[in-house]
Amino acid sequence: MTFDRWTRRATLFIAALTVLLSGCTTYVTTQVTAFSDWSGSDATRTYAFTRADDQQNNLELSTYERLVGNELAAHAFRQVDTSQAHYLVGLSYGIRSDMVTVAQPVYYNPWPAPYWGRGAFDPWGPWGPWGPAPMAYMNESYPIFTHLLGVRITERVSGKEVYNVTARNSGGESSLVRAMPYLARSALADFPLGNGVVHTVRFPLDKNSGAGNEVGAGSATPASAPAAQ
Repeated sequence: MTFDRWTRRATLFIAALTVLLSGCTTYVTTQVTAFSDWSGSDATRTYAFTRADDQQNNLELSTYERLVGNELAAHAFRQVDTSQAHYLVGLSYGIRSDMVTVAQPVYYNPWPAPYWGRGAFDPWGPWGPWGPAPMAYMNESYPIFTHLLGVRITERVSGKEVYNVTARNSGGESSLVRAMPYLARSALADFPLGNGVVHTVRFPLDKNSGAGNEVGAGSATPASAPAAQ
């Protein structure tokens, strides 16, 4: 076996390990898109949440409003009665499920020990990543969930839209409730963004939340590129 062949197999094996370990992320990454005509001052940052008629007694929406309200407060917004509010804040949200299929490498040695010395699953055997036989692959399908939060701010008197931001992230977390803290923080992490800005926000994963890849709390951390995502 040539050196190049050994190198190729070692490289493929390391790449496979990287794929397997990548699910153990310590950050939640959210894409944020904003459209803005913001020119408000701190003195006018009073707001009230607005709802459709069929949402007046919606407990789920009330939960999300509290999360967004906490983030607005960090930017000097103050919640007041609707008649006194300078701005109206409306929320939209949702979750979508898709199936993703990935080809995973399979290392199987049909020759049991002691012929190859390490049993059936043997990276040094003929069917292992460092063995002479070609690597096998098996397609595996798993669900992935996309979570979405939209925050729309309008002037109460004129009805003019002044800020519209959408936060979106994806992962194995099937609960929108558990994803929402990240979405709310990400949507307003860099308020106010410029018009048409798309950037990425990352938060450290809160392992105590039991939320898998999508829920946690912490301060915002820039992604690999400066926020501009």
